[in-house]
Amino acid sequence: MGKFSGVLLVSDFDDTLYGYDMTVSQKNVDAIQSFIDQGGYFTVATGRARPAFAPCANLAPINAPVILSNGSALYDFRAGETVCETFLPDRVLQDLMELTFLVPQIGFEAYHGDDIYLHNPNAVTRAHLDRIGSEGAQLAIRDIPQPLSKVLIEHTQRAVLDQARQYILSRWGEHYEAIFSNQVLLELTRKGSSKGGMVLELARRLGVSREHIYCVGDNENDIPMLAVSAVPFAPANSAPAVKEWGAVMVGSCDDSCIAEIIHILARRYGPAGSESSERNKVQ
Repeated sequence: MGKFSGVLLVSDFDDTLYGYDMTVSQKNVDAIQSFIDQGGYFTVATGRARPAFAPCANLAPINAPVILSNGSALYDFRAGETVCETFLPDRVLQDLMELTFLVPQIGFEAYHGDDIYLHNPNAVTRAHLDRIGSEGAQLAIRDIPQPLSKVLIEHTQRAVLDQARQYILSRWGEHYEAIFSNQVLLELTRKGSSKGGMVLELARRLGVSREHIYCVGDNENDIPMLAVSAVPFAPANSAPAVKEWGAVMVGSCDDSCIAEIIHILARRYGPAGSESSERNKVQ
């Protein structure tokens, strides 16, 4: 029984665990391994779908199922199996046709299993696909196969995506979550499917109590999981919305912020087997 037994640490991937140089630092790797060796659970919660995250799954020690597609799926890479998954409602294609008629500037990526289908791809689409090392196939919206785990709506201007989000939530808010993963990417998932909801589901499956869940993320789509964290952490490179939300700030993604958080948790939990007075404080 290590001092981190029954503790769950969940990190966003891009621009949090994964630096701007597109690596996971050795300092982070070593700290995570030490955390796991002392009984902790470490995993990632990412907007990436399984095929896009799979090449990165071995970049850091991970000993719990990974949260994928912005909270739409929980996948165990060690066992090679889906633990649970949610899908957008069947009406999504009709709604997307209406949305793209009213906001024709947007493009999107629709995720069906291991495949990505594209509508009106733009510079954001191409940059995103290049970053995740994936390709997509263009199809008419009505021909996109279902079910879809998520749709990633894209444009170079935040104002255009704000217009799309406002329309989605005002017209179909009971069916969808629509949240930004950065200034040019708007994530569309089934209502109730978010990183926060899936963190709680993962904790339930692992037998981790709410007061021992810790999350770190840099963007708006991470706020739902920060909200369920005993102490919400965010790297210094976080979006303004995260900083304004009130997360505990640590070093940037390029400063091995996960190692810093594990160091904080080591002080919080004290020596193995102890009931440290620091357990309920961040130092």
